[in-house]
Amino acid sequence: MEYVVKGRNFEVDEKIKSYADRKIRDRVGRLLDKVVKVEVKFNFEKNPRINENNHVEVTVFASGAVIRATDSGSDVYSAVDRVSAKLERQVKKFRGKLLKRGRKSPATVTGPASPVLQDTMSSDTGSIEEKIRSSIVKVKSFSLKPISPEEAVIQMELLGHDFFVFINSETGQTAVVYRRKDKNYGLIEPTA
Repeated sequence: MEYVVKGRNFEVDEKIKSYADRKIRDRVGRLLDKVVKVEVKFNFEKNPRINENNHVEVTVFASGAVIRATDSGSDVYSAVDRVSAKLERQVKKFRGKLLKRGRKSPATVTGPASPVLQDTMSSDTGSIEEKIRSSIVKVKSFSLKPISPEEAVIQMELLGHDFFVFINSETGQTAVVYRRKDKNYGLIEPTA
């Protein structure tokens, strides 16, 4: 495993390197099997108005996956502690997703999403619908109960999914709640 430590506006001494090595490298190595590279970047913000001016960004390159965590603290050691805890949660979540998907390797999980669609763009033979239909490998059926959007968000979080389909108890129509990149939620409802 390659281990790289970089500093910007900051001189990284051996004490900090060994602390980061102990907190980050050992944890990642213990939790993930095939880690190719771990990159730790330290950044010191010179703005005196920023209280937590020590930023640490850790990027883990595992086979087929890239996991990134960033956090800051009032001193370098607290920033390393916070980012290592955040990284550990992300690695455990990633491993849980792999196990839920039937123990697939990370390369197959994060590989190209739809080679079938790439084939349809390049060739005109056959209908696009037939090629897409043949690429659907799993169909899930479930019963929908009328619930509120707030309850749907709770159910989505409990399941660990990025979206949840439900019947809105207020409107009586099928709706979808989803997690946005800004960590808020969105609601999709059909119009009449």
